[in-house]
Amino acid sequence: MSTDSMKSTVRMTKALADAQRLRIVAMLQAGELCVCQIVEVLGLAPSTVSKHLSILHAAGLVECRKEGRWAYYRHAVAPGESTACSLLQWTLAALRKDSVVAQDRKRLKAMSGVDLEALCRGQRRKGSAKANASGRKGKPGRKAV
Repeated sequence: MSTDSMKSTVRMTKALADAQRLRIVAMLQAGELCVCQIVEVLGLAPSTVSKHLSILHAAGLVECRKEGRWAYYRHAVAPGESTACSLLQWTLAALRKDSVVAQDRKRLKAMSGVDLEALCRGQRRKGSAKANASGRKGKPGRKAV
């Protein structure tokens, strides 16, 4: 194994060494998804989901397409990257009967007719309400004076 392929393999396996990222990989089996759909299913903050997606993207396991303010993710299908394809196939086979993944599939199916813009707007409102309820004002991570 060359140094580059070793680094690539380590990056891919590390990316899959997290339950939330495994759930994302399983969700993307259904096809391309908007970040807001992934956020809704996982029930995590958009920033947390974005971090997970960036790790999967850096590992070459997912691809991103931006359309205006929307970001869509799907499994990477780069020709010649058989390691990523094989790893994704193995991962999906291993998770096929997982109960959490099955619940995620049901949530995604229930969302199939939902307007993405309305979904994203609702998530932004939830985020604003949480920030206001916690007493934060101004930029995140800074104390209000």
